[in-house]
Amino acid sequence: MNEHTPLNISPKELNDLLDDDSSEKPFIVDVREDDEIAMASFSFSVLHLPLSKAASWSGEIDELLPRDTPIVVVCHAGVRSLNFGMWLLEQGIRKKVWNLVGGIDAWSTDVDRSVPRY
Repeated sequence: MNEHTPLNISPKELNDLLDDDSSEKPFIVDVREDDEIAMASFSFSVLHLPLSKAASWSGEIDELLPRDTPIVVVCHAGVRSLNFGMWLLEQGIRKKVWNLVGGIDAWSTDVDRSVPRY
């Protein structure tokens, strides 16, 4: 891993962080497209930044993300979010960035089976 590669976080590790009242809650960014969000969504609040619309939000990324809160990036299977996490780090984001390994698909199988798989 280098300084421009997000750390990995498993669905179970993320769920534990979200459930632990004593830990700092990460800020979740979902880079899936609108139709994917409509098919399967998380039960908690996320910032939706579809990659296909990056031209409309990329210039404001510093204003869209919290300054000192760890960020978890998610997508369907973990590939787009990994690339987005690398891009965030290349932009000079000076906070912890994690990639949800396996994305919402793994979340559905490992944590919340009520989330539809697609």
